[in-house]
Order: sequence, then structure tokens, then C-alpha cells
Amino acid sequence: MDKSSHESKDIFGVSKKNIERFFVEVEKSSPKYHQSVAKLQQDYIDAWKTVINSAISLEQEYAIKAGYKTEVPDSVLRTIRDITDISLQAYAQQNKICTDTTEATKQAFKTFNQNTKSFATLNKEIMGYIMSVFEQKLNT
Repeated sequence: MDKSSHESKDIFGVSKKNIERFFVEVEKSSPKYHQSVAKLQQDYIDAWKTVINSAISLEQEYAIKAGYKTEVPDSVLRTIRDITDISLQAYAQQNKICTDTTEATKQAFKTFNQNTKSFATLNKEIMGYIMSVFEQKLNT
């Protein structure tokens, strides 16, 4: 027998059932999505690391073959270390901003969900009041 003949034809029941099906599928795919994005980010990091290390190796080989002096003054070494330290600090700040923003967004969603439930309750109470007024008019 046809499955649809056993299902409710009430629009709200059908809508709720289908919305639930939709979000179950979204929730099932979410871990795969996160894993895919994390893998893509790691591949991006690995690619840049390879590019930079390859460039350094190529320049080093060229300098050696050309007979260039590769020793530099301590001030240059300090500058390289300082640039690296500043870059690491900037990266740490960026991560902190991302983490703080994520936490603020999570709190905003939590508040939004709480407010939505409160508004739904309020609307239900208003609807009850309006319906009671209509019922009184019908009974008089």
C-alpha cells in the first residue's frame, strides 16, 4: 500500500516531520564537513610550507654554487627572529580573536534560541487570549 496514504495530511505535522528529517541529515553530514575543512586547511599549510622550504633550498643551492657568502651579521639574524616573533604574536592574536568571536557567536545563538522560545510562549498566550475573546463573542 502507498506510504503516503498512512501519513497525516495536516500541513503542520507534515512540515514538522520533514523539517526533522532535514536537520537529521544536516547533523549527520556536519562531522564530515568539519573533517573536510580541517583536512583542506592542513593541505594548505603543507603546500605553503613546501613552497617556502623549496624556495629557501633553491636560493641556498644557488648561493653556494655562485660562491656567495651566506654568513650575515648578528643584527640581520636578530631582525629575522624578531619578524618571526612578531608574526607568531600576530597569529596568536588572530587565533584569540577567532576563538572569542566563536564564543560570542555561540552565546548569541543561545540567546536567540531562548528568545525564540519566549516569543513562541508569549505568542501562544496572546493567541489563547484572542481565541477566548472570540469564543465569548460567539457564545453571546
